[in-house]
Parts: sequence; C-alpha cells; structure tokens
Amino acid sequence: MIKHIAINAHLLGRGSGYRSAGIHRYIYGVLSNLPALDESLRYTVMLNHPLQGDFPRMEQRQGMFNTDDPKRRIVWEQVIQPLALRQIRPDLYHAMAFVGPRLVPCPSVVTVYDLSFIRYPEVLSGARRQYLQAFTQATCQRATRVIAISESTADDVVKLMGIPREKIDVAVPGVSDEFCPLPPDEIEAFRREKNLPERFFFFLGTLEPRKNLPMLLRAYAQLPKSDREAVHLILGGGKGWMYDEIFATIEHYQLADTVHVPGFVDSLVGWYNAAEALVYPTLFEGFGMPIVEAMACGTPVIASNTSSLPEAAGEAGVLLPPDDESAWTQALARMIHDSAWRAERSQRGRAWAANFTWERTALETVLSYQRVLK
Repeated sequence: MIKHIAINAHLLGRGSGYRSAGIHRYIYGVLSNLPALDESLRYTVMLNHPLQGDFPRMEQRQGMFNTDDPKRRIVWEQVIQPLALRQIRPDLYHAMAFVGPRLVPCPSVVTVYDLSFIRYPEVLSGARRQYLQAFTQATCQRATRVIAISESTADDVVKLMGIPREKIDVAVPGVSDEFCPLPPDEIEAFRREKNLPERFFFFLGTLEPRKNLPMLLRAYAQLPKSDREAVHLILGGGKGWMYDEIFATIEHYQLADTVHVPGFVDSLVGWYNAAEALVYPTLFEGFGMPIVEAMACGTPVIASNTSSLPEAAGEAGVLLPPDDESAWTQALARMIHDSAWRAERSQRGRAWAANFTWERTALETVLSYQRVLK
C-alpha cells in the first residue's frame, strides 16, 4: 500500500545568501535521494521556490505567497499550512526545519539542525528567538520522531528540551559528488578568475560571534610576517550579526594586507580546492558541513574540538580547543611549512569524507518514516 508523506521544505532557498547555506543543502540533498529509496512512499513537497531537477513520485506544491521573510513564513506555517495538510490528507507530515504547525492531522517527524537559538540567544531578535524556542520544543514534543543531524544535536535536544533519546533518530549530512579534487589547471583558472593569492587559509560561514573569528585572527596575527605574506587568510561568508569585533581585530593587528573578507562566496568546490587548508574555529555547530566538503576535495582541516565538530572531522582533522590561540598558531605554522603533513591530512580526509553520502542521509530519514508508519 502506497503511503503519502507531506514535507515542509519552505527553507529550501534559491540564489545567494543564508538560504543557500547549510540548511538548504541538507534539505536538497535529502529530497534528491528520497524517491529512489522506497517505492511504497509518495511525497507532496510544500515549497517556496520550485525544485530544479527530476523528482519522481514527488508532487511540488508552491505556496500562495513568498515566505522568504520570516514573519510571512510564520503565518504560512501556523495558519495556511494546516489547511493545506487537511486538504492533501497525508499519512505522515515532515517539518524539515525545526517547526511544524500546532494542528497536524496525522503523525509527524521534525528535523532539528542545532539549538543555537537556546545556546546563543543573542544572535536572534527577541520575537524570532521566542518563536523558535517555544515552537521547536512544542513541535518536538508533539512529533512521533525527531531527526537530529548529529549526535551532538541529539544530546542537546534531550538536555535542553527534555525529549526522550529513544524518540530521536540521527541523519548526518552527506557530501555531493561535486566535492572532489580538481585538476591543477582548473584550480589555477579558478584562482585567476577570483584573483586569489597563491596560498591561503579558508574559512566558510556566516560572520557572527559563535564562529570565533577574533580568536582565529589573533592566532594568525602571531605568525611571523613572512608566513602571513606567504599564506593569506580568507573569511568567506555573509555578514550575520555582531561582526564588528572581527573587523576591529583585523584593524588592531594591521592584517588588512593578508586577511580578506569577500562576503558570500559561491563555487565552493573551487574555493576548497584552491585553499591550503580549511580553518574552522567555531564554538558551536549542528554538524559542520564545510569540514566534510573540504576533506572530500582533499583539503586539510583545522577545527575546534567542540559540539559536533569531532563527529564531522573524525581523526582526519586537526582538532584544537577553540580558546587556545597558541595551539592554533602552531597548527597554522605547521600547515604552512610541513608539506608532508599536509599531504597526509589530505589523504586521510578524503578517505573519511567518503563515509558521508546524501543517500545514507535520505535512508536514515526513510527509516524514521517507517518507524512512524509501522
């Protein structure tokens, strides 16, 4: 018997900006692989922007108004969506980003990426923070199953929201096939196109306090000037909130000649391949997708040893305390000078990243559906 799954994918974005970042890639990676896994399931996907590509057994249902604005999305989630669910009458409903409506006419599943709005409440406005805190917890309590994207997030859902661990499934992100080592001539062409330095460390993420970039900048500033001139530092990502300290630190240590902040970056495969290493000093992440993507491209990784990052990096990454500037300076220096060490980390990273596929992520999602439907 065919079962009908309704999926809220309104946070699937298009174009540049935060909506093309981690949550977008996760939702798209799962949706791309669901149809091939269980022919006894069909899907209705509720979207703000249409999916591009071939999605068999997956009906797309676009909303009556644009929900890019958070306030409009809340109205759609809590007022319009319940009416749509009563109309399409699914056997199961999946909220793919934190919140579902209070009134759901069938069993439900919800995906939780992280609880940064609880751990770092200052990063959101009061209204959005209160909405996420109240509605995410209520959605998790009502849901039959909760999907967390890492064991670390699963632990947070238990500790901070009181959800029983046996109710939580874990579906870690995958890596698309496009993330792979590029031929040297393609890397050089990308470097010329973007006017990049010959060697550089690369950070990818929104510029915000929990990314811990002032610490990284102080550690980088402790390198000899000759090292900084040889290997620049590029902080890729859009401005988020409370980012003034980042630019103040660049100015204080006179790093403007070798530290670059280009804003939002696309063509990530090229950036990862061109970089000397990915540096990821963040204090807290739901998973840390750039770590595995960079490793898949053969790029070594230096990351913090906090929250979910050890899950993403495994033993292939260089994991350091996020507050130990001296350790970060030493690791940066070794990455600059020890080519054999870089090559070893590159090889180990590629082998580790091969464990992460979107097919596996989608399979874990389907298994969660099946636990509910049975």
